[in-house]
Amino acid sequence: MCILTACGGPQAQAPDGSKYLPYDQRTGAESIVYFTRNLSAEGLIQAYEQVNGKISGRVGVKLHTGEQNGPNIIPREWVKALLEKDLPDATIIETNTYYEGDRYTTELHRKTLEVNGWTFAPVDIMDEDGVATLPVEGGKWFKAMSVGKNLLNYDALVTLTHFKGHTQGGFGGSNKNIGIGCADGRIGKSWIHTTPGSDDQWNIAEEEFMERMTESTKATISHFGDKVTYVNVMRNMSVSCDCEGLAAEPVVTPDVGILSSLDILAIDQACVDIIYAMTEEEHHDMLERIETRHGLRQLSYMKELGMGNDRYILIDLDNGGVRITAQDAAKDLKPFVTGGE
Repeated sequence: MCILTACGGPQAQAPDGSKYLPYDQRTGAESIVYFTRNLSAEGLIQAYEQVNGKISGRVGVKLHTGEQNGPNIIPREWVKALLEKDLPDATIIETNTYYEGDRYTTELHRKTLEVNGWTFAPVDIMDEDGVATLPVEGGKWFKAMSVGKNLLNYDALVTLTHFKGHTQGGFGGSNKNIGIGCADGRIGKSWIHTTPGSDDQWNIAEEEFMERMTESTKATISHFGDKVTYVNVMRNMSVSCDCEGLAAEPVVTPDVGILSSLDILAIDQACVDIIYAMTEEEHHDMLERIETRHGLRQLSYMKELGMGNDRYILIDLDNGGVRITAQDAAKDLKPFVTGGE
């Protein structure tokens, strides 16, 4: 049975993912996004606790644990503090990679987890023992997505994301963390990156890649329903993904803070809006990466698939919960501290 809705066939023209849509040109409802400038374990805990009301049962914490000695991942001590305070029985969840690297096989992945210090909590490499498929409702490219089988063992999902650039996706937010990170390393990730029958395993790009990745995300978050939440950490934001490890491009975008929401589109959109609200010097490299890869198609396609709202109320946790704008959040930025805890 073919679970691809279109095996490389022609598709209708998608909106241009290199074009930014200003806030005043968006329509629809608004979601709540919380924001703190406190880049610390305490800030991470505060952001998470705004949106954890329905997280219960067996909890999987999806984060990017990084290649060996990668300098930009979310600090382990922050995650440890969060789990100890709010999620003592949670499991960190990951899948093996599609590319050959430090996490290509389960054996290599386990070694990398140890090198990077992810030893304070159980880590489930979800595709270690096989795969499962989840339906994709309303997908253009897929009827179902292949994920690590062990994803089905969890009742709730905490998406803990290091927001940054991405070589192929333009930017990596909660959408990328789930869409690529929960797809298994051999089947699901292949479906996202490769046209069936192609000899080039990386031949999907621009709008089509963003759509495939987003459909993968939709499969996972639809599975968890209202028991999923999102936290994005805007710190050490290289234009490179954490999958590039020590080969990542130098960080030139200033640190911002931590955001949280129950709406995946709203939180990723808010992060992008904050980047656009920076000065030319501050955001030049990140915008070039996002726009040349057509990464903004992630946002418009999430909206088309009914995954959330691209309008939001940004709540400033540092100032009594007042409503602020992306421009407000982009003020008083911190210098980046590569590799800092």
